[in-house]
Amino acid sequence: MTATSALDTTTTQEKLRSARQAAAEVGRLSTSAKNALLSAMASEIHRHTEEILAANAMDLAADNLSSASRDRLLLNPARIAAMVEAIDAVAGLPDPVGEMLAEWTRPNGLRIRKVRVPLGVVGIIYESRPNVTVDATTLCLKSGNAVVLRGGREAVSTNVALVRILQAAPGMPSGALQLLDSRSRASAEELMRARGLVDVLVPRGGADLINRVVEEAIVPVIETGAGNCHVYVDKLADLDMADRIVINAKTQRPSVCNAAEKLLVHQDIAPAYVPRIAAKLRASRVEILGDEQTRRLAPGQGIGEASESDWYTEYLELRMAIAVTPSLEAAIAHINHYSTRHSDAIVTSDEARARRFLAQVDSAAVYWNASTRFTDGGEFGLGAEMGISNQKLHCRGPFGLPELTSTKFQVIGTGQIRG
Repeated sequence: MTATSALDTTTTQEKLRSARQAAAEVGRLSTSAKNALLSAMASEIHRHTEEILAANAMDLAADNLSSASRDRLLLNPARIAAMVEAIDAVAGLPDPVGEMLAEWTRPNGLRIRKVRVPLGVVGIIYESRPNVTVDATTLCLKSGNAVVLRGGREAVSTNVALVRILQAAPGMPSGALQLLDSRSRASAEELMRARGLVDVLVPRGGADLINRVVEEAIVPVIETGAGNCHVYVDKLADLDMADRIVINAKTQRPSVCNAAEKLLVHQDIAPAYVPRIAAKLRASRVEILGDEQTRRLAPGQGIGEASESDWYTEYLELRMAIAVTPSLEAAIAHINHYSTRHSDAIVTSDEARARRFLAQVDSAAVYWNASTRFTDGGEFGLGAEMGISNQKLHCRGPFGLPELTSTKFQVIGTGQIRG
């Protein structure tokens, strides 16, 4: 039996109703029961590594994958081990369900408590990356939610194998984990319109997917965002440090949303730094585009002309655009105009200039002397992440367990009535 042949014939509506029914049971699980379930999930993933790799190889055999898509889709023993580590990390985090956020007593004697409760049913529409299948399931279950997954067509075999393995983990409530058929566009449309069955929907992927979900869904959406991320090398930067940060941010894994796509250089150091970093980027096989000053400062580096649209573009490959800016203020203005408000960094030895950047750049994560590649739930100590939100309502940046809960007020009286 191939992985794709294991896709069952249950309809999308049946799966959504099953998840809705399971949500109450998941929400009642104790912390120890949830942690035991996560431990069992980690063991099952580890035990079935070869099966997962075989399913992934089937997806990778497609001949229409871009290099970025292929990298996001690829699983190997190290990436599967990272999945297991993420499950274990989430299991070790505090359970948000039932946490008392505030408590107070009114003059009439009413005691009011604000506590965390699960959202209920969380849906996620995503592309390529099969680790999302495991991360989303882990975070949703630990936060007391049922989860409905709708992955990309390109990862269908891998996702079917992963979900089948996770569903078989001892302690998994029936119906709590659902995988929709990604071979049909209709399944995504039904999920986006499942108001009353799904409490919140999270899109993860490229700008086209995210925009489509935001514009078409009638289910509430936690918007994640594309990453047009910047590194600004200030006039007071340590240039050796800047080299390390720029090269890492661009090349360590260029296909992901926290990779840097744009480099800004202060004009005072540009004559020395632009040719230097251009040579190092080219040695790392990075295609370089640039503004007029950049091209003039490094005429022998084969730098192409950056168009206006380039400054808005998330490349997700070994390509970077460089601009020379006249001041820190101009760099901040450039970032706030062109970025997707994801992750942006300054390299400088001057604390006052750094703090101005950190305060005025309007992005979910801002860095001083560090690579943008750290914008990640695991790197931030969240165990894993549901996504990286660029919006400002409810959650922003990498989000995990607390953001997968809502709140309720518990009001304790002694017979009070309102006059």
